[in-house]
Amino acid sequence: MIPVFEKAIPVLDHIEKAGYEAYFVGGCVRDNILGREISDIDIATSATPNEIKKLFSKTVDVGIQHGTVVVLWEKEAYELTTFRSDGEYVDFRRPSEVTFIRNLHDDLQRRDFTMNSIAMDKKGNLIDPFKGFHAIKNKTIETVGDASERFHEDALRMMRAVRFVSQLQFSLEQNTYQALIKYGPLLEKVAIERKTVEFEKLLRGKGKRHAIQILVDTGLFKYLPGLLHDQRALCNLTLLEIDSLTEDEIWTLLLYLMEIPINSCDGFLRQWKLPVKKMKQISSVLQLLHNRFYHNWTIERLYHSGLEEAIHTEKVFNVIQHQPVLKEISTIEKLYSDLIIKDRQELAVTGNDLMKWNNEDGGPWIKEQLQFIEEAVLSGRVDNDKDKIREWLVECNQM
Repeated sequence: MIPVFEKAIPVLDHIEKAGYEAYFVGGCVRDNILGREISDIDIATSATPNEIKKLFSKTVDVGIQHGTVVVLWEKEAYELTTFRSDGEYVDFRRPSEVTFIRNLHDDLQRRDFTMNSIAMDKKGNLIDPFKGFHAIKNKTIETVGDASERFHEDALRMMRAVRFVSQLQFSLEQNTYQALIKYGPLLEKVAIERKTVEFEKLLRGKGKRHAIQILVDTGLFKYLPGLLHDQRALCNLTLLEIDSLTEDEIWTLLLYLMEIPINSCDGFLRQWKLPVKKMKQISSVLQLLHNRFYHNWTIERLYHSGLEEAIHTEKVFNVIQHQPVLKEISTIEKLYSDLIIKDRQELAVTGNDLMKWNNEDGGPWIKEQLQFIEEAVLSGRVDNDKDKIREWLVECNQM
């Protein structure tokens, strides 16, 4: 058993000594079988939240109404959830009620996919009533029981299924795939923020192109913000070498393929309820991308864009041009490293210097003159030295 599980075994021991059951469950068990890195350990137990709180001296209530308590043990935090059965789902997301139970089988039965419905005891033995291990070995994503029921309970599970295709590079079991086509409209009932989280996880997966094609083929894309009429753009996205692009770079590329005007891209991104900072960066790179088709990188353009946005732009440009994604990146990095200044704050003069030298109050003229000096320093027409800049301004009749 790998160290991350071994470290948590005393928690399971402590619960079992009190007469309750406890198992590792869900994604950590799945990822352990796959040999993937495990970030979080989830534990399911027959003990109720109140019983867990009596067993451990340090706990945090994070979702106690749904049976979840965080236990702090040896400087680690473990999420413990009581075995439960769910009542009727009334909003395609949450059950109307949760009943705590003592039966592991029934708890595993309520989960989304068979690969996530495996439990593991402290000795490493698997409890796998729904053949999740078989599904993992066959790289198959299949719902636990009837797909219609699982997707009506929580419609977001359809996006999760496609996201897992991207993350794990698995295939969808046929009945599960057909259910995506049939019940896709249920996604309209899901909060945009939840769909955005799943879509962005999809964009980070190694199988993103296949997953995006599934969104198109099943029609799920119609229920994602702003994509109803952009099937062609999504299809074109799957034909490009996007595997090495970051999530934000793919957003930029998608906007380009959708032929959304620069002044309209914020409106599209706002539909996804993305953070303002993220939207600004994507919009900025999209603007640089449009310019890149007509201009190569110059000292001035690189200075004003910054290295990070220049690299994002060049990578997306290369993908569109069907060139190696990192083509010219080292050249851009060298050009940037050779810049005399990389920010206006590095100029040897300030607005206060200009006001003092000219014996004038502040105003728009300061910004204009600093820009004039900035361009001269960048091009090497004057050294970035306060005295030399002052002499140069006098020679240029700027003082």
